[in-house]
Amino acid sequence: MADRVTVIGWDGTPLTDAARSALGAATLVAGAAHHLALPEVPPGAERIRLGSVDLAARRIAQHRGSAVVLADGDPGFFGVVRALRAPEHGLEVEVVPAVSSVATAFARAGMPWDDAQVVVAHSRDLRRAVNVCRAHTKVAVLTSPGAGPAELALLLGPVHRTFVICEALGTEREQVTVLTSDKAADHAWRDPNVVIVIGGSGIAPVRGGSSAGAARGALQSGGWIAGREPGYPGAVRGWALPGPAYGTALSEGESPQLRALQLARVGPRLGDLVWDIGAGSGAAAVETAGFGAAVIAVDRDPEACERTATLARRFAVQLQVVQGVAPEVLEDLPEPDVVRIGGGGAPVVAACAARRPERIVTQAATRDEAEAIGAALEDGGYAVECVLSQSVELDTRGWTERERAVAFMLCGHRPHQ
Repeated sequence: MADRVTVIGWDGTPLTDAARSALGAATLVAGAAHHLALPEVPPGAERIRLGSVDLAARRIAQHRGSAVVLADGDPGFFGVVRALRAPEHGLEVEVVPAVSSVATAFARAGMPWDDAQVVVAHSRDLRRAVNVCRAHTKVAVLTSPGAGPAELALLLGPVHRTFVICEALGTEREQVTVLTSDKAADHAWRDPNVVIVIGGSGIAPVRGGSSAGAARGALQSGGWIAGREPGYPGAVRGWALPGPAYGTALSEGESPQLRALQLARVGPRLGDLVWDIGAGSGAAAVETAGFGAAVIAVDRDPEACERTATLARRFAVQLQVVQGVAPEVLEDLPEPDVVRIGGGGAPVVAACAARRPERIVTQAATRDEAEAIGAALEDGGYAVECVLSQSVELDTRGWTERERAVAFMLCGHRPHQ
């Protein structure tokens, strides 16, 4: 094992004294091509082009001497430090940090970033990064080959966002470009880059241009915790709230108690895309978005679509509203992780099962309908849970019954989960 392993972050500025000292004593240096070309790299040191971190880590573990790994930005923030310290390599490292590429990107844009989500995009799971961009108004995306600005824009589709694209930060080739997401797919972008994705309902638009200065002031919000505060701003505390909290009447199928059961089974998470079919009042869609998931709310009724969009603006959550009749309207939607179905019965359930989401949650008013839905889920390869839910709202002044709601709640989930 190497006698000493030092990881040095590089942000384009002159190396610190500590970094120069470690690099000057190195007998092995690993890094990208532009790192290995630095004049401070000792001429006699073994050089490793850093492609696969795992391969480099194995070579460093076998080396006898002082090893240095050079990385862009802060190597402890979504960087090589995690991989080098993995148990299979057993490397103990010293870290000389630099300004992270995310911090640099926001500095170039002149924007605060304590309210931003930060995600890493890989080609194998790019859709999860895209879902965060759907659900949140300020996201920094650390890109990779095959998962860059063009691919982000293509998967966002009709969801309009503004991209601040920072290429080759800290190098002589550094360039910052501001443009709308529908234009990003028309360009070729250099790696590595950071994309700041901003916009959504209630957010001031960013004017297009080639300067990051155009983005300044686009999104200014304060808070006390980094990232987005859990829950939606301005909302009444809690979830599965009654109709008055939303300023609307709820149908029996949207009762707070049934909605609570459904949301517990949906389990919306950051990075998920949830279809809410038969959105109705929009309460379920808004609450799902409040947990940080991306939501596409679908309803055949234009008034229901408008109610849902209005409610989303009121509670400052991001969701996409699609008007159309299921299952036909579902054909062009991106693949869901979870589906909540407020109406449509077995045919809609079967169409959703064909898209293979992790879970499908729905309800039925009668036993016959519940049996048909259960059969559709089983035919689609899902294990089925069915609960008969009955709730009675009481007036505590006289302990009299105010409202009663009875429904079958069904959840289909893949057997391996």
